[in-house]
Amino acid sequence: MAYERDNIRALEPYTSGEQPDDASVIKLNTNENPYPPSPAVLDVIVTVTGEQLRRYPSPAAASFRETAARVHSLSADNVIATNGGDELLRLAITCFCEPSRQGGGIGITEPTYSLYKVLAAIHDTPVTRVALADDFSLPDDLAAQWNTAGCRLGLVVNPHAPSGALRSVEQLERIARVFDGVLLVDEAYVDFAAHDALPLLDAVVDLDNVILLRTLSKGYSLAGLRMGYGLAHAALITTMDKARDSYNTDVVAQAAATAALCHRDEAENTWSVVIDERDRLTRAFSDLLFDVWPSQSNFLLVRPPSGSAAGLYQSLKTCGILVRYFDQPGLEDKLRVTVGTADQNDALLAAIQRIPGDSSRA
Repeated sequence: MAYERDNIRALEPYTSGEQPDDASVIKLNTNENPYPPSPAVLDVIVTVTGEQLRRYPSPAAASFRETAARVHSLSADNVIATNGGDELLRLAITCFCEPSRQGGGIGITEPTYSLYKVLAAIHDTPVTRVALADDFSLPDDLAAQWNTAGCRLGLVVNPHAPSGALRSVEQLERIARVFDGVLLVDEAYVDFAAHDALPLLDAVVDLDNVILLRTLSKGYSLAGLRMGYGLAHAALITTMDKARDSYNTDVVAQAAATAALCHRDEAENTWSVVIDERDRLTRAFSDLLFDVWPSQSNFLLVRPPSGSAAGLYQSLKTCGILVRYFDQPGLEDKLRVTVGTADQNDALLAAIQRIPGDSSRA
């Protein structure tokens, strides 16, 4: 007997990037920061006591929210702590989208972060897809298309995944002003970008329909702890807080994330190194005759000059190097490559030049 709901039965689950057990594998497939977190974060983790673990954590992560508010020059009322950035996505869909109806769903662009569609399917809410241009730029009528479809929530990842393209604050503001629903700007990779969308929350801008998603997974090297947060107008935070799980972030994650934000300067040092390596890797791929899309993130989207992207992905995997291949329209001839350490990047480039039959060699 089948017990699941119809939408769950039909659900295609999210496919995570491969997580190898072999520590010798060069892992450039899930956009992790290749450098460890601040020593202060590790110090906080090892000093967590049994008494702290025995008791429930702060329900709304009060200390963390105060710290995040201070970092971003906001009030704690503008911050919600979440179990990774993905929980914020789930909260937004739950709070603002209607299930099982025509309209009332989410608006996305394509291609984009594939979890958006999975979360919408779980909530049984419709998805309106708007195709990006070949250069991954946003169409001028994006908000109008979402409005026509009756979308209640629009999702824009910025910098864009998987291309790394960065939208201007002015463009995002135009979308927010035209869109009739809530605009969630997914800034998972913004630590590696030239600017963020924080000005959209300025009181002078006077927008009450914008949520900014932040995560500690990428820039702060805490992917293993699952801590994220949202920044928004206080009314939106209050709405999402009503649907938040009880004790949704644990005591270790709260302490580590707070320490990470308090030592932001140490994380920024790693961002600078990653950006320098991103620029070097861009030049190196271009020298190997790859097409490389300009990136403001910690990854590159590249297209091999000959042969198939899928074939190169498999060849690199055989060499002990993991990158990301997406078997979907518009991406099937490309690979997404996380920017690693200098040694990891050198190993990747050397492996590409060694692969038999690959004419991308310089």
